[in-house]
Amino acid sequence: MTTTTVRPLHEIALLSQAERFKGRPKLCSDCGICGGELRPKMAQSCVFVNNKHEELELKLHGRNRRDGDELLFGISRAIHVIRMRPVNYEAQWSGVITTMGALLLEQGLVEGVICTHAAPGTRWAPLPVLARTPEEVRASAGNKPCISPNLEILDQVRASGLKRIAFIGTGCQVHALRALEDELGLERLYVIGLPCTDNTSYPDLLRFLKIASKSPDTVVHQEFMQDFRVWFRHENGTIEKVNFVDLDVSGLGGERAMFPAACMSCFDYQNGLTDLTVGYLGAPLPPEERWQWMFVRTERGEELFELLRPHLELGTYSEGGNRRPGIKAYIGMLRRPKVRPAAPIRKFVAWMQRTKGPKGLEFARSVIEQKLLRNLVFVRDLHGRLEGRIVPGYVYRALEYTAEVYEQEFERPLKR
Repeated sequence: MTTTTVRPLHEIALLSQAERFKGRPKLCSDCGICGGELRPKMAQSCVFVNNKHEELELKLHGRNRRDGDELLFGISRAIHVIRMRPVNYEAQWSGVITTMGALLLEQGLVEGVICTHAAPGTRWAPLPVLARTPEEVRASAGNKPCISPNLEILDQVRASGLKRIAFIGTGCQVHALRALEDELGLERLYVIGLPCTDNTSYPDLLRFLKIASKSPDTVVHQEFMQDFRVWFRHENGTIEKVNFVDLDVSGLGGERAMFPAACMSCFDYQNGLTDLTVGYLGAPLPPEERWQWMFVRTERGEELFELLRPHLELGTYSEGGNRRPGIKAYIGMLRRPKVRPAAPIRKFVAWMQRTKGPKGLEFARSVIEQKLLRNLVFVRDLHGRLEGRIVPGYVYRALEYTAEVYEQEFERPLKR
């Protein structure tokens, strides 16, 4: 079998957005379909050509999302607050996903796991791999918040004749995988999801770290946390915390320059087409306790949860505050040019966010609604003719309570 890949994956990981997307459609997240033998299937599988989320959701669950939290979080059979015991301190959180992939191989449930290592000589550049041993899965621990062509590894799966695999990936990747699932000839597929928003290229990530952190070269983990701050964990174990409001987005050229157009046109932060999704957004935030939340979405997801359950500690949810006034104010901010406030104002805003802002599940709802609104505005501003094909119906339903404010600010209806 031949491959259409021009450059090896470890070189692709280092490319800028301009180099990465040269010759690609305007909306491309480099999920990997276009880089391999499945390229002819791009039009039928790409979420940015034709978003089939609700069609695939109906096939997966026998129904679509109901009103309420499902509109934001996706369909699930159960939602758990979890962490590994013992914690894997090399992981981004506690090692839930890497342990799950390793256990699948150890127990012979799969023959390979598609996951993401770091490219040689880097900490953050993603290198998709087909892991065949538990050790290879565990070596993928740690976040690589950059675009990664994980689906290109399906060429290796097909060439190797593997029939039972697990896939760990993001929403755009999972959409394409589900759209092609019946054509891949697999006997067993476990789909493990990462919530994902605002990935970028490796050079742009390094640019962000240089602007946001006092010591960018020593950052080993970074995450946008539930206390309205970015946490940078450094090599010596210290944690540097930077308020969201203090980030100099203009110094990066703004969000639209920093993030790929595809990521700004994504409406599946919670990765709703997986068997099981593991994230952190709605989990409690006691310092250093590393709680996460897990969405068990399908029968196969229940199997994965039971496989991992002996290694888990279960926690409880919390929530507080009211996101809705802030979301309505955010709509006005989307319409006006962003201006970085003076330092005293930023300090006050950060205090207000932490003391009065939404917490727990309400924080998660707030963040997801902000992403839906921001991305809807982006699509309408720059790719309006695509709206009917790439914005799923649940977006308008989830944001319906903002319709009056949206129409006042943008002088057009929220719904198409």
